[in-house]
Amino acid sequence: MDDADKLKGTAGQVRWVALRYGLALASVAAALGLARAFAYFHLPQSFGTFALSAIAITFWYAGTGPGSLAALLSSVERDFLFDPQTSIESRLLFDLVFLVFALLMTRVVRGRKELEQRVAERTAELTRSNDDLKREIAEHYQAEYLTGQVFECSPDTILIIGRDYRYKRVNPVHQRNWGRSAESIVGMHVAELVGIEFFEHKVRPFLDRCFAGESVRFEEWFDNAMGHKFLAVSYSPLWSGSGQVEAALAISRDLTELVLASEALRHAQADLAHASRMTTMGELTASLAHEVNQPIAAAVTGASTCVRWLTRDNPDIAEAREAALGVVRNGKRAADIINRIRSLSKKGDLHRQPVDINEVILEIIALLRNEAQRYSISINTDLAEELPKVMADSLQVQQVLMNLIMNSIDAMKEIDPPRVISIRSQSAEDRQLTISVSDTGIGLPPQQADKIFDAFFTTKSHGIGLGLRISRTIIESHGGRLWATPNSPSGANFYFTLPVTLASTE
Repeated sequence: MDDADKLKGTAGQVRWVALRYGLALASVAAALGLARAFAYFHLPQSFGTFALSAIAITFWYAGTGPGSLAALLSSVERDFLFDPQTSIESRLLFDLVFLVFALLMTRVVRGRKELEQRVAERTAELTRSNDDLKREIAEHYQAEYLTGQVFECSPDTILIIGRDYRYKRVNPVHQRNWGRSAESIVGMHVAELVGIEFFEHKVRPFLDRCFAGESVRFEEWFDNAMGHKFLAVSYSPLWSGSGQVEAALAISRDLTELVLASEALRHAQADLAHASRMTTMGELTASLAHEVNQPIAAAVTGASTCVRWLTRDNPDIAEAREAALGVVRNGKRAADIINRIRSLSKKGDLHRQPVDINEVILEIIALLRNEAQRYSISINTDLAEELPKVMADSLQVQQVLMNLIMNSIDAMKEIDPPRVISIRSQSAEDRQLTISVSDTGIGLPPQQADKIFDAFFTTKSHGIGLGLRISRTIIESHGGRLWATPNSPSGANFYFTLPVTLASTE
């Protein structure tokens, strides 16, 4: 506030004080004038009556200070008007009357102010209550409007079903699904619309749980008059003011297209993973042929030896038996290799079950060891003992390991020895296993290490950039994660985690 405003405020206060005390002077002067006029015309009215009126007016309109001044002035004026012969007792009596009247008016004014304050406070309280009530009404109407908009505009089916299993309210989606108006559905028993059997098996059990106060949510395939649908359904109790469930709010969302699209995506990913495996198997043709040829050649040699022992003049049955057992061992070895190749080459549905991760690692090493030896690469393992099993599809985990090991082999083909691949398994936190594949190759691409898991990113002249992307997708679908770090002094480390089965942690 500046000086001009302060001056204006002070001037206003001075005027107000002058008016209040001016009223005291004016009212007493008017009382005196009236008393003299009445005395001049010999009318029976004393100054005391007019003075008391002046005091009352001043107290009422100007307050206690001016009122007290009016009482004092009236007393002084009265003394001047008294006959000099009037006794002191009479004068004191009039002064006492003015004093008592002033005190009474002071209490009256104070009571009026208190009353006005209480009235103002009550008025303000009522105003606030009225504003709050208006706001609550507006919010209530707004909430009802928004609720109605949600009910009418939601893409989901929304229903309110009473305890008598009759529809109380339905939204337009439900009307469209059944090709009926809301008027024809409201009041109808649910079984009349969906059928007795469907109601008894798929609706009533959940409604009864809801009417008992339980919120129910589930997802399931349904076959009814609307067709074969996958629905996410929820039943929520609607409580009355007395704490009783008076109805159920049912909401269902049609997820059929989403589920079918997810299934199609899963099949597409499986096809892509199979194609990736077949591409890798094609790259391993020479090594796999050599891997299979070794036990077959050994079996042929053993069979020839067995024949020679049996066709001698004195057949040596013991030596022939030993040679025959060697044929059996090599035949089983060849069969195992072929079965591993066949399992990696087959295309089928995912089948997750408890898997010993160390067995999976050793199987894929047996399949790829010959490819590593072609480039003078040694494969070292550090597999923790008695690891809990993981819930996984062994074929997919083998594919991840094959991708990582083949990447390590590719990274070390052109470098000087030593060329080493280290594979390690160990327990990790949060009921998970960590598997790592490390090499001493060329390492991660500089300034692009964060892109190696992107689809179609590759540093190989013959690569298509899908191996690591597919591997990460597989691991994440199992609830784990796959990442890479530089190895010291050279090479790369690839880690992935898999959650252990609940049975393994008990």
